[in-house]
Amino acid sequence: MLATNAAAGATILHADLDAFYASVEQLLDPSLRGKPIAVGGGVVLAASYEAKIFGVRGGMPGRKARELCPQLIFVGGRFNEYQRLGDAAIKVLGDFTPLVERISIDEAFADVAGCTHLFGSPQEIARKIRERVKAELGLPISIGVARTKHLAKIASQVAKPDGLVVVEPGTELTFLHDLPVTLMWGVGPATKARLAEIGVETIGQLARTHSGALERLIGHAAGQKVAALARNRDPRKLETQRRAHSAGAQSALGRKPALPRVFVPTLLHLADRVASRLRAKDRPGRTVTVRVRFADLRAVSRSITLDQPIQATAMLAEIAEELVRGVLAAHPGERDISLLAISVSHLEEHAELQLELPLGLADEKLRPGSRKGLARFGADRAVDKIRLRFGKEAVGYGTVALEGPRSVPDGFRELAEKEL
Repeated sequence: MLATNAAAGATILHADLDAFYASVEQLLDPSLRGKPIAVGGGVVLAASYEAKIFGVRGGMPGRKARELCPQLIFVGGRFNEYQRLGDAAIKVLGDFTPLVERISIDEAFADVAGCTHLFGSPQEIARKIRERVKAELGLPISIGVARTKHLAKIASQVAKPDGLVVVEPGTELTFLHDLPVTLMWGVGPATKARLAEIGVETIGQLARTHSGALERLIGHAAGQKVAALARNRDPRKLETQRRAHSAGAQSALGRKPALPRVFVPTLLHLADRVASRLRAKDRPGRTVTVRVRFADLRAVSRSITLDQPIQATAMLAEIAEELVRGVLAAHPGERDISLLAISVSHLEEHAELQLELPLGLADEKLRPGSRKGLARFGADRAVDKIRLRFGKEAVGYGTVALEGPRSVPDGFRELAEKEL
């Protein structure tokens, strides 16, 4: 179902729970309130505002975080509580309007154009939502209100911590153009660095940059997208019933050598996470994409579209491995990698498996309908049943299990993987 943006007024809300994981930990353990805390260990998964003052950020190695903030307290993640409280906060938005688009465990859009006669102006509705979340859940939440999704999301970031910002029509470009480009969707560290090379640091400077120059710098699609958003051109509507078009997972490695002993087990772990979700929804996919990020934060992607859709773990891992080897072969000067990602797209609805004759083809194990392909799928189904009964840690792939504990627990990863 699509919700229609109001043409006349600012009626799109973006609600974002502040420092969510850290806030939950402080809520559940009062002794942590007012203190700099980080969720995680080897890697910072989330930091409280008291820790952020010292420069501690999510994704930072734990050692560096302790150097910046010697009094930092590390705590483990309570993932069930994150899910419970995130669901409860989004439910508060649903009490005001049915037009809610959840985009992660701790943030959502809402269109309140049709309910102002019941609850007041969009600003009043946002104020009531914040009051209820604080009173009922004990959590801080920031809300931005604007005419477009992009601007509402930026407004909620400006409102942090624990604030409310309304961008009225007629003031939008004035509000937007002095802000840093890093607040925009699609502008991460690598894009920020490229834009800085041509002196673009604010959204206003980006809006005044010729589109051709942007496209040459960051690519055609990305250049067109950020140029439009910098001018507050965002035609996207709320999607209250989203159907996933892909499933993906990624793993930040810090800085590791680009060697098979590093990337092969990581890819198998990622493939296990992605393929198990595909099987749970019975939605195999045809296109496999990998992304390799090097030490300088430059990322390269490579994909392949298959004749038949797949959802077997080992099959996905082997295809991803070949793609990663291709990326590394094309960039022989790169010695280190900092992130690996796998995604599967062109998902199908309950695709029927096309059985194949045993012709002894070299790639038979990569064909879902072959004897080997069916055997692999059967093994995956057995693993799924064991995990469903005894938990995800009950059984797994040996090469992954022998790696030892991961710096980022899978519970946290699963909360962040929201495509499927």
